[in-house]
Amino acid sequence: MSVRKINQEEFNEVINGNNKVFVDCYADWCGPCQMLGPVIEKISEEFEDIEFYKLNVDEAGEIALKYGIMSIPTILIFENGNLKETLVGFKTPDELRDILK
Repeated sequence: MSVRKINQEEFNEVINGNNKVFVDCYADWCGPCQMLGPVIEKISEEFEDIEFYKLNVDEAGEIALKYGIMSIPTILIFENGNLKETLVGFKTPDELRDILK
């Protein structure tokens, strides 16, 4: 499964419309975010029961404020519309696999 880019307007629909949702909150200028992108793409292929999305926080200030995103990359993991986990900083493939299992 691929990672789909969403915007602020789509965010609530996405997190409330799916059982398990993984949101990569990033910015184009962020080096660690650029390093994490390919890792998330690879991981997304292993977890077919999870929807993977990318959200540019520079374009989604309200979401960043609501979830207290002060550093990026930040990963938000939702289940049935509820925030279950917040991860800050670069994560290795193995770290992400452990969290998602």
